[in-house]
Amino acid sequence: MKRTVRAALDEAAESIDATDARVLAMHAWGVSRAWLAANPREILTESQGARFDLLVAQRALGHPVAYLVGRREFWSREFAVGPDVLIPRPDTETVVESALARLSGEARVCDLGTGSGAIAVTLACERRGDHVVATDASPGALAVARANALAHGATVEFREGSWYAPVAGDAFDLIVSNPPYVAARDAHLAQGDLRFEPRGALTDESADGLASLREIIAGAPGHLLPGGWILVEHGYDQADACRSLLAAAGFRGLVSIADLAGIPRVAGGRRE
Repeated sequence: MKRTVRAALDEAAESIDATDARVLAMHAWGVSRAWLAANPREILTESQGARFDLLVAQRALGHPVAYLVGRREFWSREFAVGPDVLIPRPDTETVVESALARLSGEARVCDLGTGSGAIAVTLACERRGDHVVATDASPGALAVARANALAHGATVEFREGSWYAPVAGDAFDLIVSNPPYVAARDAHLAQGDLRFEPRGALTDESADGLASLREIIAGAPGHLLPGGWILVEHGYDQADACRSLLAAAGFRGLVSIADLAGIPRVAGGRRE
């Protein structure tokens, strides 16, 4: 039975969100949102219908839309994503905004646990004169990040390894990181998109989710130039803990920066 665009979208909306259905349709058929609105009576070919139905079925099972279409927007740029990396979220744009506010001149920047490269590539694009180094322990994640840097014409030096191991002996004006910070037994790990994202990028398996943050903050003074900053993303309830870790590591000028929802999301400090 032949189906129109409208019929296919209406049918999909019975099992998934209508907005998700439109995004999947645009991807499956290679069309724009304007085309969908202007052509509701267009008859789908059999292959068009099959591609769309498969995506709808996968979304109904919980697969993230970003993984199904292979991309997600971040800082007004599209980034390739896949099961090897976290899906970039608006919360993390707070890290970028905070970093840009603290950079001047030609700076050396290090992004620890870069994942898709969203932070590192964005900073490299916004500040073309900086030397940006990005590390990750996952070869799969680094492959995605390298592809994103190439797609956006960003110059980023990628190094494989855990946290500071790949940058031994190096010092930077700024260290940024969005590390795993979800507590091991947090119920959210078994809900929504998180079920399909790489667990190692979400949680460090510690009871409080702070193990990676502890390691990153404690090691930062040895990799920062005088006056250099560290900025880390953290969980909604970890601001006080991060502030204590930064103070214990000797950082001054401590900051706690809220995201657009008003939730403390980024903690930072300056090396004297």
